[in-house]
Amino acid sequence: MTEKELGLEIIQVGKRLYETGLAVANSGNLSGRLDAENILITATGTALGQLKEGDLVKVNLSDSKFSGETKPSSELPLHSLVYKNSGAKVVVHCHPPLINGYFAVAKNLKAMSFETKFYLGEIPVIPQETPTVTDPAPVIAALKTNNLVVLKNHGTVAIADKFKDALAVTEALEEAVKSAAIARLWDKEVLDELDAALKNDLKRDEPVYTMFSREHIQAIVDIVNRDAFIAEKGKALGLTVKLAIKLDGSVNVFKFNFEEGRIASLDFDADAPFVISAPPAVWEQVFLGKLDSFVAVTQGKMKLSGQLGQLSKWYVPFTRLFALFREVKIKV
Repeated sequence: MTEKELGLEIIQVGKRLYETGLAVANSGNLSGRLDAENILITATGTALGQLKEGDLVKVNLSDSKFSGETKPSSELPLHSLVYKNSGAKVVVHCHPPLINGYFAVAKNLKAMSFETKFYLGEIPVIPQETPTVTDPAPVIAALKTNNLVVLKNHGTVAIADKFKDALAVTEALEEAVKSAAIARLWDKEVLDELDAALKNDLKRDEPVYTMFSREHIQAIVDIVNRDAFIAEKGKALGLTVKLAIKLDGSVNVFKFNFEEGRIASLDFDADAPFVISAPPAVWEQVFLGKLDSFVAVTQGKMKLSGQLGQLSKWYVPFTRLFALFREVKIKV
């Protein structure tokens, strides 16, 4: 197959993923093997449903070199290792919404049909802690047992000799998850557990603080330093950094001085490599747990001084940090 022919096929696969709702916006990436030394992969930041020939990058597998200014997908290391460790000729990586939702709360697939058991088998589910696959080894190992792997809270990776086969297993899993999800709507035990959790949440009686007051931020520091998850992940990932948060239109600035996951001290200036700032209305949504800080930054609702990519290695503890914000109640 020529480069042009493979490129046109990748473009058609991208449209198919978009039309079936398996890829939206700029999510997902595709690649195909050109020959023993080269692959063709979608460029970074491209929308799979609107691919053009200029959105495809030829990459050498031995040294990851490519020509031109268009950069390949940030998932190139994963794609490269797949080709180096298997006989696969195509890789389809997308973020199917139903699959992501299902495996966010379920450890394995409850097969509702014989076809699911026969064609999909036991689907490997790999923990995923960063927006980009930074540890491809478990994914490669899992692909040796199944041509389709779920990356928890991230998406799927499918490999095959032909795109139609990689698409088939991906679509089949999305359909199987839909069936399982519908069946679980009538699972009374699941409904009872959800009801109990909501009732327990309503019983909580905690102090209420003025947003961005020193008492408010100190309460956050206290709860973060008591959190075993942040302590564990912070130490494992070497979370030692200065991160400041700032309220637009106010002199209120707070700098968290992290040392191995613990907030060793709290300062009141913006002298830090990373400063997150936003107007009061946005911070209120963050502290209420209605707005994810990472999403707010990528969508431009919050401003970040410093490179977001440099924070990705601490994605897990910081996600937990922002989740803990809502544990400290504010006046609204």
